[in-house]
Amino acid sequence: QMQLVESGGGLVQPGGSLRLSCAASGRIFSINTMGWYRQAPGKERELVARISSSGDTNYADSVKGRLTISRDDAKNTGYLQMTSLKPEDTAVYYCNAEVLYIHTSWQDERTLKYLEVWGQGTLVTVSS
Repeated sequence: QMQLVESGGGLVQPGGSLRLSCAASGRIFSINTMGWYRQAPGKERELVARISSSGDTNYADSVKGRLTISRDDAKNTGYLQMTSLKPEDTAVYYCNAEVLYIHTSWQDERTLKYLEVWGQGTLVTVSS
């Protein structure tokens, strides 16, 4: 099945750095938009960063200049480089991707369809 596998989360001190990875697998034809979201305890999930298939990026104001989103289409993998981390960055981080995948009908006809996929989440804790 189509899925996203995340890695790179963990415990880091304030001012430290982490790089999160998000690897997509399945019958993928291409990936359109990729994004990172986070959810802190007691708060709603929020958009951190996103990147289009053409490389256009968008960031939350709170992370501009500190976090960088990127993608490697040859590996079907997205990244979030996190620097100058603050305690308020502590949250579960989720990868999201809009995937164009190969669908086979009951008549054995193949078509391309879009599917939005979420990762399982990885915990980032920023604490001294």
